[in-house]
Amino acid sequence: MKKLSLLLVVLMLLSAFLTGCGGGGAADEEKPDGSAVKSIAVEGDTIKIGVFEPTTGENGGGGMQEVLGARFANSVAPTVAIDGKEYKIELVEVDNQSDKTAAVTAAQSLISKGVVAVIGSYGSGVSIAASQTFADAGVPAIGASCTNPQVTLGNDIYFRVCFLDPFQGTVMATYATDQSFKNAAVISQNGDDYSTGLAGYFKKAFTEQGGTIVADETYQTNESDFNAILTTIKSANPDVVFIPSSITTATLILPQIRANGINAQVLAGDTWENATIISKDSVGVAFSTFFDENDTSNPVAAKFVTDFKTYLNSDPKNITYNANTDTVAAVSALGYDAYMAIYNALQSLDVSGAELNSMAIRDAIAKVSFDGVTGKISFDDNGDAIKDTAYIKTITDESVTSKEFKFIKTQSVK
Repeated sequence: MKKLSLLLVVLMLLSAFLTGCGGGGAADEEKPDGSAVKSIAVEGDTIKIGVFEPTTGENGGGGMQEVLGARFANSVAPTVAIDGKEYKIELVEVDNQSDKTAAVTAAQSLISKGVVAVIGSYGSGVSIAASQTFADAGVPAIGASCTNPQVTLGNDIYFRVCFLDPFQGTVMATYATDQSFKNAAVISQNGDDYSTGLAGYFKKAFTEQGGTIVADETYQTNESDFNAILTTIKSANPDVVFIPSSITTATLILPQIRANGINAQVLAGDTWENATIISKDSVGVAFSTFFDENDTSNPVAAKFVTDFKTYLNSDPKNITYNANTDTVAAVSALGYDAYMAIYNALQSLDVSGAELNSMAIRDAIAKVSFDGVTGKISFDDNGDAIKDTAYIKTITDESVTSKEFKFIKTQSVK
């Protein structure tokens, strides 16, 4: 019995030790209220940054463009000096498959591999799904283009470098009313945080600005036949149709809009900035986005565009991943800025003999302020970038040949 009691004591002590250390480079810190905060320590001379993006599924095209932005940033700034010590920055990529369940598994995989910061994701739904996993591990994440407010709300280690959907929805409603459109139809995807959220903000702003929503239709994930919805839309006779959807859905629904004889202006959000959408069926479409490669007002952006195009053209695979063009997608610029936000945070660290870990990096990210490709990058108390301008682009007949979007204007809100 004494031997058994002694064994139990040893096991309890060992368990307490392992819990305190976290295992695999993890460690516990303490909040002001005395509760434990997890963190992951940097081991050796390599800092691992996770790239949490969809490279397959309905958002795989846009996700891959964000990956390209992060990869390019890593090629520009592959090492960082902290307190006189040089660290290699290693990207650890996972595919969250544009799926909420797979996103949690992908996030857990990154944690198990010892990443101390994360970039991503394209797609608000997968970002929200994985946010608690990152929070529980004490690993900060910086979203590039995940625009739904729920991504950062109540999660003090999630940040983002893009504008939010309340702003974007209002921007597109303002653009619609500026064009004297009075009646709008909205088509959104059931269960998709980005689509339903952005649709809701557009409807609210449009009606507040004096417009009328004459049709409000929804579709299911992976739906490909929209004729029933479009029949309802046509009978409502809207001036404008707002469709916040994935690029995959866009390529399916636009030919059906034309086939149904709907002549209303089609508007969308940032996800439609992908060259795969460009065809004769998409001519006239307008959408909001985060960046325009032809805006020369920002010298940081001008250099990025030149260098990123060189990077894209250095490998045929990059062009393929970029929708078979060397046009600079806004999400690539955001992926670059997300990486550079982490890089600037790392540069600012003064660990002074203390452990270099994920929560120290988180605290540094909260304080960063630098001139990014997509504008000034700094974060408010909620972890959101402070941005007040969107770019409106369209598709013209010339776009069908050049595979390039045409910039219309910058748009703020009323």
